[in-house]
Amino acid sequence: MKLYNICIAVFAAATLTGCYDLSKSPEGELSTVNPFSSVGEMSSYLDQFYQTGVRNQGYDWGGSYIANGDLNSDNMSNSSVSSRLNGALTLSNATKMTEYTYIRNVNFLINNFNHVANTSSADYKQCVGEAYYFRAWYYFQLFKKYGKLTWVSKPLDPTAEVLNLPRQERTVIADSILADLDKAIANLRQQKSSATMRVHQDVARALKGEVALYEGTWEKYHKQKKDEFFTPGVTDEKISDYLKQCVAACKAVVDRGVWKIYSAGNPLNDYRVIFQTEDLSSNPEVLWFKRYDGNNIGNSVDRYLNQGGGGTGVNASLVDDYLTIDGKPFIGEQVVNAKKTFGEELNPTLRDPRLCQTICMPGQVLRPDQAPYVVPPLTGSGYNKNESGYSLLKFVQIDYKGNLDAEYKGSTPAIQYRYADILLNYAEALAELDGSANAQQIISLLKPLRDRVGMPVINFDREYNTSTDYPFSHLDKYIQVVRRERRVELACEGRRLDDIMRWAAADELIVGKRAIGAMFVGSNLENNAAYGDKLVYDKASGNNLYLTGKAGDTYRYILPINPSGYEKGWAFNVHRDYLLPIQSRMLSLTNGQWTQNPGWE
Repeated sequence: MKLYNICIAVFAAATLTGCYDLSKSPEGELSTVNPFSSVGEMSSYLDQFYQTGVRNQGYDWGGSYIANGDLNSDNMSNSSVSSRLNGALTLSNATKMTEYTYIRNVNFLINNFNHVANTSSADYKQCVGEAYYFRAWYYFQLFKKYGKLTWVSKPLDPTAEVLNLPRQERTVIADSILADLDKAIANLRQQKSSATMRVHQDVARALKGEVALYEGTWEKYHKQKKDEFFTPGVTDEKISDYLKQCVAACKAVVDRGVWKIYSAGNPLNDYRVIFQTEDLSSNPEVLWFKRYDGNNIGNSVDRYLNQGGGGTGVNASLVDDYLTIDGKPFIGEQVVNAKKTFGEELNPTLRDPRLCQTICMPGQVLRPDQAPYVVPPLTGSGYNKNESGYSLLKFVQIDYKGNLDAEYKGSTPAIQYRYADILLNYAEALAELDGSANAQQIISLLKPLRDRVGMPVINFDREYNTSTDYPFSHLDKYIQVVRRERRVELACEGRRLDDIMRWAAADELIVGKRAIGAMFVGSNLENNAAYGDKLVYDKASGNNLYLTGKAGDTYRYILPINPSGYEKGWAFNVHRDYLLPIQSRMLSLTNGQWTQNPGWE
């Protein structure tokens, strides 16, 4: 291989930052022309992808980590309108497709496998499997952002031919990703725990199920909407095939009988404890995680969240979607009455106990050196302020002995896949294929999630929300119930935006909606002694709290975002914003082979 001819992915200089230094191997790697003479060298090379090919843990106001990833959805909010949800992105916001850099580096390894002498060992096959897994993962990230792509399987020379490759249809890219994952599954080791913290066979199956479900539902619902984003000519049979691939991948994990939903018999703590335990290597639910030790590698989740602030807040839309403790929709006067006393709507005697393990309720200890949480810190500033009245608890390390207030000193883990993901994907694919015929299997699959927190097993009729203001009241009961279960179990784990996009549900969940928080006027938060006279609202200027409605209304709710100029809610453009724009510079350098995504022309 001529290293001086290797450039980034398909477009070389067009897509990213230009060719690499002509005298160097792929970025940050071994320096010899034929570097992979041993499995050890392959494994060392693969280590780089464990930094960039994972979901990282941390906290900021941009929604770039697991614990705050739902800021770009209807689940959470900070004080600023999400540009994506509000349709405020422009072509100038188009970013470089950095994933193609990593794909090019993976391809360098894949195209040099044959330099290793012993290609039959389990260690060699593990390296092969990891390479195909990471290539699939990087392509999937690009796929979710941009849709149609160009599939590149070699570290290509920057010839005229490769610079003129067109984008391929969604189904071609999805099929290529799934094919890579089949290769990964065929080569990776089976494991019974996440102790190695490396990719294994069931992790690849988990990603395969996720990809297949994503594309199957994307094609189904965008085709139903007759919008610009599904593959022309895609058949119902093709969509069904994706859903069946999801079922098969998830079934293979379930049938092994190795993984199970973690439960120690404490329904008021077992769900929460997973997300704040530093070492999950022996947890039977966690297939793969990235560990932070708070010293050599740490994150700032505790720094942001351990006083109930974070400069963010959970939205009422999510809070209201949890069922009552007897498994019924939380609707009508019951909602209003529960909100009048702050924390009552979160009480596990009234609601699904996952709610009080996700959102702080009065009496919750957040850190060992301070009194229990009483009311949300609405008068704080910066990351000490809560914006909605609902403080996120899920990722807070309550008993953490490290430095709670220092940057990058927390050890909240980054869970990549847990068994709950498998069960939820499996159940959703079955509901999409034929909910009625698969009803009992869906109930059985999701029963462990309910059992852990003491909730009754699924009853599709009892749980079906037919309220006219419920966004999914038009869906059949099987799909609606599974979607709610998914939202609740995966709340605030950074999964929600992907779901909204693949369900083509922005018109129901985003357009014209806004982030709304807890009840203020009409509840005991108003005039609460904890705030004194520090809350200012309904003034001509100088407000530090915004509310729905107007002075004199019986009930008014917290608005995390200043409503000025935002009175009509999110302005997501359903004819454009399901995909991101492509840089104009890149388009000009592909000689017209790449065209802009719909609506961005």
